[in-house]
Amino acid sequence: MQHDAHAHHRTERSGAHAGHEGHGATADWPTAARATLHCLTGCAIGEVLGMVIGTALGWSTVPTMVLAIVLAFFFGYSLTLWAVVRAGLSLKAAIGVALAADTLSIAVMELVDNGVLLLVPGAMDAHLSDGLFWGALAFAFLVAFLVTTPVNKWMIGRGKGHAVVHQYH
Repeated sequence: MQHDAHAHHRTERSGAHAGHEGHGATADWPTAARATLHCLTGCAIGEVLGMVIGTALGWSTVPTMVLAIVLAFFFGYSLTLWAVVRAGLSLKAAIGVALAADTLSIAVMELVDNGVLLLVPGAMDAHLSDGLFWGALAFAFLVAFLVTTPVNKWMIGRGKGHAVVHQYH
């Protein structure tokens, strides 16, 4: 049944069909978890890369976190852009979809996972070879996933967030 709704939307790929984004979107926990895992994938790529670069260069906490957050948004948006452009959207329309679909989810995820990292004693001073570095990062991602999943469920239920992207799958 959902795929019928998605087929309907595939014929309207102008990117200007505001108000139709949530049609056919299911706001159940498995859907929210999949959306959050998608978000977490992009965030984790950027976050890990930023933390690795900052740590390897011996940067202090603030520039390392800024780099990690910028890269998390970059890779989070990039994964969505890649998927919706591949599905047939123009780059301009795909940018609008990615911004609408991912901004709140990435922002919540980054706020939570960076907040957790700041709260774990020694995590921001740990080196790449330290178990604390990787353990704190994994723990931060887990907490961010648990906090962001209800946010995504709420957004999908209102036709926002990943409900906007879901129609292009």
